[in-house]
Amino acid sequence: VHKEAQGFSPTAPLRSQVMAGPVERNSLGPWEPSQFDEIKKATSRRENPSTSLGLSVGALDVGALAVSVFSSSGNVPLIQAFGVNAALFTTLSQKLFTMLTPTGFAHSLALGTMLWSTLGWKGWVFCVSYLFLGQIVTKVRFEEKQKAGLAEGRGGRRGPENVWGSAATGLVCAACAAQDVGVLGFGPKLFLLGYVASLATKLSDTFASEIGKAYGKTTFLITTLERVEPGTEGAVSVEGTAASVVGGLALSIIGYSLGLVHTIPAVAVSTFAAFVATNIESLLGATLQEKEGLEWITNEVINFLNTLIGAMIAMTMGAMLLGMA
Repeated sequence: VHKEAQGFSPTAPLRSQVMAGPVERNSLGPWEPSQFDEIKKATSRRENPSTSLGLSVGALDVGALAVSVFSSSGNVPLIQAFGVNAALFTTLSQKLFTMLTPTGFAHSLALGTMLWSTLGWKGWVFCVSYLFLGQIVTKVRFEEKQKAGLAEGRGGRRGPENVWGSAATGLVCAACAAQDVGVLGFGPKLFLLGYVASLATKLSDTFASEIGKAYGKTTFLITTLERVEPGTEGAVSVEGTAASVVGGLALSIIGYSLGLVHTIPAVAVSTFAAFVATNIESLLGATLQEKEGLEWITNEVINFLNTLIGAMIAMTMGAMLLGMA
């Protein structure tokens, strides 16, 4: 008897292997080409992830990236920090170019990237808060100050020398705070206090200078208490001195609200350090700036020393008075 007549087919084993698939069994008669196409599709679906699975994997990747970029503990990979800063700076470019020169914009992007990489979004927001508050107070009675020759140059826009004169100390503190172990005997919490105090010091100085020039009725040279014209290096006024306390306190509170410093006494230390350093800056300006042979001591150099002194005072007080390590 012929084997085909008995229902035997050489393709039967193949068909028996795919019966669980979407193809309906047909034990009699030849296979149609469309049936083989269905077998291929079923096999392909088993070998490759489904579209929904692919989306799920993609969602996990995006979620992991978001967790990394917005880590509250910092230590964000540099390429991720640059990516988010590039996006933010592009979005805010119209506003930022009213505050920064083109080169200042580029240097601020570099600074923002490094701050985001070391301290995460909290450290970045804190520095941007300093920038915006400083810009606001700079614009107080700006036209009047401009007519009197007391206004900041370039319409108050900051260049690269302003960026690093104000934030170099803070960036060093941020980099040290990002380390798991202490640096030079100071722990991460002390360096965070130093970071907050350094920018609080610079904002304190900006408030003192800009409010003093705008509202100061009587200005005295800090070294001799001699009456001098507003805008003189080393000049102080009651109005400017009061404003310096407000500026330092405001930014220290922002640092506390962001969790960069964790106690009210730390806020007080940061504010006090900013106030003392601002007055030391006035002494340095009166004794060192615009002196023969010291032309290299520019306003930006004084700003750097100002922030460095503020950070050192705060960290020393934090260690000695607050028991921070």
